[in-house]
Amino acid sequence: MSRRGRLRSLAAVAALPLAASVLVRAQTRAPQPPDDSTVFRGGVELVQMAATVFDREGRLVGDLDATDFEIFEEGERQELAHFSRERVPLSLGVLLDVSQSMFGQRMGDARLALDQFLADRLQPDDEVFVIVFNHKPLVEVEWTVGPRRLRNRLDAVRPYGGTSIYDAMMEALPLFDERTNQRAAVVLISDGSDTGSRAELRDVQRELRRSDAFVYAIAIDAPRTRPINDRVNPQALREITDESGGYTEVVHDSPELGPATERIAHELNHQYTLGYVPTRPPDGSYRSIRVRVAGGEYQVRTRRGYVSERRGR
Repeated sequence: MSRRGRLRSLAAVAALPLAASVLVRAQTRAPQPPDDSTVFRGGVELVQMAATVFDREGRLVGDLDATDFEIFEEGERQELAHFSRERVPLSLGVLLDVSQSMFGQRMGDARLALDQFLADRLQPDDEVFVIVFNHKPLVEVEWTVGPRRLRNRLDAVRPYGGTSIYDAMMEALPLFDERTNQRAAVVLISDGSDTGSRAELRDVQRELRRSDAFVYAIAIDAPRTRPINDRVNPQALREITDESGGYTEVVHDSPELGPATERIAHELNHQYTLGYVPTRPPDGSYRSIRVRVAGGEYQVRTRRGYVSERRGR
C-alpha cells in the first residue's frame, strides 16, 4: 500500500467526513456515547453523507440535533448511526477553464478569486489539486497540503483552445483515490459549453455515482461576449452538480467569481455529517437517498444516491 493509501486508511478512522458525499466502508472505530453533537456506532458498513440545511429565507441552519434528521434509502427509513457538526479537513479539486474565451480580464478575475478562495476560505490542513483545461485537461498542481501555498501558482497559465469540461471531470475523479482526507469536493469554473470532450455527460454522471466527491460549478454566462452556440450550458452543469450534493451558480461575468467562491466556502464550513447502516448488504446496485428534517420547516440538500459497492472490490 502506498503512503497516501496508508494515510487515507488512518484518516477514515480518525476523522469522519463532513461532506456531501456517500461511501460504503468498514468502520473499526469503537462506539462513542451519544451526545448533542456526535452519535456513532462502529464495526459496521456505514453510508455517510453531508447535509446542508436552509430555512425558508435561504439561510444556513447550523444548530440542529441528531433527532431532527430522518434518512430514507429507496424510500425505507434508516436508523441514524452517525451525526456530527464538526468541520474536518477537505480534499479539493479545482477545475479551471483556460480556453481562448477566458483570455484577458476574465482570466485575471479567475486567478484572483481562486487565490482568495484557497488562501483565505480554506484551512491549513486541507489539500488541493488544480486541473486547467481547454481542449484537453492538464494537472497543473498535484495534491498539495496547505492551500495558501498555491497563491499565484496560476499566473503563468495562458488561455487558448476549446473547452472540454467532461474530459476534465473524468481526469479529476480518479485523483481522489490518492487523497489524504476523507472529505472530497470539486469546484469547477467555466464560461463555455463543452466543445471538445471525448467523454459525454452520462460518462461523468456514471463515475460520480461511484465517487464520494461532490461538485460545485460556477458558470460564467456573458451573452454579449459569446455566440449563442458557445455559451456556457448551466443545465448540463446542474446534471453533474445536483446529484452529487453540490450546486451550479450562474454569474454574468468574471468579477462575480469572488463572491461565488466565497459562498461555496461558507457552505463547506456549515454542513452536517450523517451516517446510517443500510438494512440491505452491498450488492452493486444504485440506491436513492433522501434526507429531511422532521417537521418540514427546513430544506435539506444532500447526495441523491450511491452505488452500494464494498471498498476494495
